[in-house]
Amino acid sequence: MKTNLYLVLFLSALGANLLGIQLNKESVQFLSKPLIIAALAGYFIFSTVDIISKLKKWIILALFFSWAGDVLLMFQPKDELFFLLGLASFLIAHIFYIIYFHHVRVNEGIKGNPWLLVLVVIYYAVLINLLMPYLGTMKIPVLVYGVVISFMLMLAMHMLLIKQKIAGRWMMTGALLFVISDSILAINKFYHPFPAASILIMITYGLAQLFIVQGAIKYLRQHSKPLAGGNN
Repeated sequence: MKTNLYLVLFLSALGANLLGIQLNKESVQFLSKPLIIAALAGYFIFSTVDIISKLKKWIILALFFSWAGDVLLMFQPKDELFFLLGLASFLIAHIFYIIYFHHVRVNEGIKGNPWLLVLVVIYYAVLINLLMPYLGTMKIPVLVYGVVISFMLMLAMHMLLIKQKIAGRWMMTGALLFVISDSILAINKFYHPFPAASILIMITYGLAQLFIVQGAIKYLRQHSKPLAGGNN
């Protein structure tokens, strides 16, 4: 029951945030945004409370730093330093997702696929080439962040090869949506702002986090040891 309540809270907070963006109500956005990832973390924790797995902590840490990134970016209009701090927080979140995907890949005995590296290098090169003339003092942070999120996507693509295909598709789709969300954000901030950017960023971001978490829950239920007396 608690699990469903947290999922409803997540969807409600995301919906409220999107409505706040559409109606240009900053107070609604300010109140709803911190609840999005907090509720999703609750959904993950209660969905896996009866499961023993060392992998759980990487998802929880990724969600925590995503939440911190969301909060920091809320104060970006007051000081550009908050954008840099938010970027750093999300970079750490991606590192924890990288660790999680790496452990899953190793556990499943999946070898690295160099063609997936080629795909993400092409994405990275195209996006950075587009943004480079407009980055200014943010050049190094954006370059580093781009490398990290590209590596996260590459590892997530390996999730399509795990035995639990449905879980793998959830996680890979979530990672892809995360990259799309961050790409839209970068294009809107540095290259060319456009009216629908904020809505698109939050929709893709919210679904990205939900899909990764949903895939992780499904994977953990298949490959982890339940607590004695626990209910799946």
